[in-house]
Amino acid sequence: MKHRLELHDPLLAKDVDAVPRAVVAAGASSDAERWEHAQHQHRRGQLMYTLRGVIHCDIEEGIWIVPPQCALWIPGGISHAARGSGEAQVYCLLIEPGAANALPHHCCTLSVSALLHELIGKTVSFPQLYEIDGPQGRLLSTLLDELAQAPIEALHLPMPRDPRLKRLANSLLADPSDKATLDKWAVRIGMSERSMTRLLQEEIGLSFGRWRRQLHVILSLQRLARGESVQAVALDLGYENASGFITMFRKAVGKPPARYLADRIGASAPIPLDGQATIAFAGEDPVQRSGDSRHTGS
Repeated sequence: MKHRLELHDPLLAKDVDAVPRAVVAAGASSDAERWEHAQHQHRRGQLMYTLRGVIHCDIEEGIWIVPPQCALWIPGGISHAARGSGEAQVYCLLIEPGAANALPHHCCTLSVSALLHELIGKTVSFPQLYEIDGPQGRLLSTLLDELAQAPIEALHLPMPRDPRLKRLANSLLADPSDKATLDKWAVRIGMSERSMTRLLQEEIGLSFGRWRRQLHVILSLQRLARGESVQAVALDLGYENASGFITMFRKAVGKPPARYLADRIGASAPIPLDGQATIAFAGEDPVQRSGDSRHTGS
């Protein structure tokens, strides 16, 4: 059975586009073993900020991973699917295109500072029809300014479009521990090593080695955030020991995995969300509500 993130604001069951405000905010949570949102899109841009758990988002041009204290920015009109496993708590902001001009025009994972964390948490408690010219409206303007300045995290796995390169990518996604060398992969997908290297660079902007390293970072973050040990993850990804994996991870993101996750989890203490309503954003298939409560202050 597929589960979904539960959004704690019954007003979001209605058309979000009918809300005459630049930003519509809500909290979402799930305690299902696995949850999934099928492919959908919004007219407004969407920011998904993870408090607990890790979100995996599939978009045509690649795969994004969103660990705690990071937010995924998806501009309006881009089709995407999201999934995760275990306990998850997320803040979602839907932003009018005219209010998002300073934000990136492409999907990206943004690092969330302590200030931005507090601003997003405060915004979720606002009534949907907040006073545009009042304190809440000014705070939202500050939030949008801070989002525009947020650093972009390298937590994106670009996916090639060429059918042969897609076969390579999907094979490694299915078995990331495969240690086959570049020349062996070229033979497997029916290309010369030189042509494969050139086409990878043209389509995704990365060498084969860097793409595989990025894959390992993304897959390891999903598992480490669920509490799996570094040793177990390292061995499953094909490393001889944890030391080799830690070296790779530090080279890719600048910190060892334990420090990387501790910095994020420790800095993003969640604000409790009340209510049990299971609601769909506009553009998603609505599902039944199991209750009538809403987030306090919404």
